[in-house]
Amino acid sequence: PDQRTEVYDLLYQNYVEDDDCKFRFDYSPDFLTWALTPPGYSQSFHLGVRLTKSNRLMAFITAVPAKVRVYDVTKDMVEVNFLCVHKKLRSKRLAPVLIKEITRVVNFTGVFQAVYTAGVVLPGHVGSCRYYHRTLDAKKLIEVGFTRLPPRMTMARMQKNYKLPISTSLTTLRPMTPKDVPGAHKLVMKYLEKFKLSVVFSEEEFAHWLLPRKGVVSSFVNVRTKVEGDNEEEEITDFCSYYHLHSSVLGHPTHTTLYAAYSFYNVATSVDLTELMRDCLILAKNEGHDVFNALNLMENERFLSDLKFGMGDGNLQYYVYNWLCPTMEHGDVALVLL
Repeated sequence: PDQRTEVYDLLYQNYVEDDDCKFRFDYSPDFLTWALTPPGYSQSFHLGVRLTKSNRLMAFITAVPAKVRVYDVTKDMVEVNFLCVHKKLRSKRLAPVLIKEITRVVNFTGVFQAVYTAGVVLPGHVGSCRYYHRTLDAKKLIEVGFTRLPPRMTMARMQKNYKLPISTSLTTLRPMTPKDVPGAHKLVMKYLEKFKLSVVFSEEEFAHWLLPRKGVVSSFVNVRTKVEGDNEEEEITDFCSYYHLHSSVLGHPTHTTLYAAYSFYNVATSVDLTELMRDCLILAKNEGHDVFNALNLMENERFLSDLKFGMGDGNLQYYVYNWLCPTMEHGDVALVLL
């Protein structure tokens, strides 16, 4: 717990900010536990650099094991994340040292490939996705400067434009429970097979990443009841999920946190994807989120314009370390990293 607090403090004060220095990612301690301890994780993959005198944590990088499929090849890899160097040490070339060390430690376990994402374009990216944002609380987003009021638009009209119903249109949509895991796992894995870059979850990993955790991740299943003779059987036909990653609002007099939901894995078979995602927006709004973010990967482009998502100004580049393959379109990517 003490080390988790140290990591939280380092990231809270020094991790990803927007270009205007208005927002900074605020990964909650519970989120960090979830992100860094999946099945098969190794503590040796959580690397920190400390000051010799005060023992204060000044830099950090992590890797977690994952099975990833690139085109037709499935390999054991790691997902590298949370590369963070304290602002005072930015000129000391610490990042390459951390990357070299995490590579050495991971190679030592017999794994030689990794996936990671970055906002910057480096040589050899395999795909490029763009962020889209759906306003849930228009007034707050304008107040904190996340979005602005378009010309000739009043606040009341803007709020009306983004208003959502209170209840979902799918009456059988409910939070996922442990007994839903086998069915949901099968549904999602089958769906991910059609893409060129995707994660391959075991049932245990699926349960870790997608079972609901308060304030961390929310997952919902839509079920259809099949009656065979005297037996009633529930079949999972649709699945939607999002994780909760908030941002600190820097230097604002009243608002301190921007509550954001990020689209995770979504599969629609009995309804249209747009209808399922509209319900997902309603659920996120009811959980108190201000904005819903989604990348234009998988089949997300099908619902982005219909559900009034606005294009963000950030691109996310996908990289596969030590693996040569052709570049793919954003719709071929089915891997969501935190």
